[in-house]
Amino acid sequence: MHCTAFATADEYHLENLSQDLTSSGYVEVTSLPTDAANILVMGVESSAKEGDPGTIFFFREGAAVFWNVKDKTMKQVMQILERHEVQPYEIALVHWENEELNYMKIEGQSKLHRGEIKLNSELDIDDAILEKFAFSNALCLSVKLAIWEATLDKFIESIQSIPEALKAGKKVKLSHKEAMQKMGELFALRHRINLSSDFLITPDFYWDRENLEELYDKTCQFLSITRRVKVMNEKLQHCMELTDLMRNHLNEKRALRLEWMIVILITIEVMFELGRVFF
Repeated sequence: MHCTAFATADEYHLENLSQDLTSSGYVEVTSLPTDAANILVMGVESSAKEGDPGTIFFFREGAAVFWNVKDKTMKQVMQILERHEVQPYEIALVHWENEELNYMKIEGQSKLHRGEIKLNSELDIDDAILEKFAFSNALCLSVKLAIWEATLDKFIESIQSIPEALKAGKKVKLSHKEAMQKMGELFALRHRINLSSDFLITPDFYWDRENLEELYDKTCQFLSITRRVKVMNEKLQHCMELTDLMRNHLNEKRALRLEWMIVILITIEVMFELGRVFF
């Protein structure tokens, strides 16, 4: 069986999405604990393969994780999802930066082994949903991070000509407004990664659920979340230094231009005074 994750937007309107999906024949799973906030779980009528019910996890942060769901059903759900997205991503990017893991039911404790999820077949439905939630939570982080990695790579591509121009002593064609805009993009991306997401800490939900925390942490390790965040922050720091250098350079040019304007005005005033004295 397959578990597939997509990050499609910055955020979802989960309340409206729940109503829309329910009216389309999907069934909401309401057995999650109250501290599992910002999550919507829906069941599907027919699963892709026998042995496990099809389940979909929607995270408010803009990611969806499909467990044993048919491709046709997945496509239908994604179309409904489009109506409830805030700042949607490019469709090609969404499908390129997805995560897919195989999973199977086994006897014994659930675990992630060699890139394959193994779920305890003896669990009741509620506990099985919780374990799927832990795996899905890590997959959600991975696909969101993948989108931001692609965004940063695109940003780096847009400024890669600047160091070469500086090295060659050429004039950099970048206005003060554009430099500030670039810095704003970097700060926004850095804020998302380090302050408004769970990349750097384990969510509070897992503090008193050690078995779920272990599944979550193991999946994050397998997906190299911590290492990828570290690499992104190093790239962001380098980009910040470069854009800060450009901003200082442009400020110096502006200050020099103002100084010359003052000198010219003073010169004109002196010439008028001299003309009035001698003529």
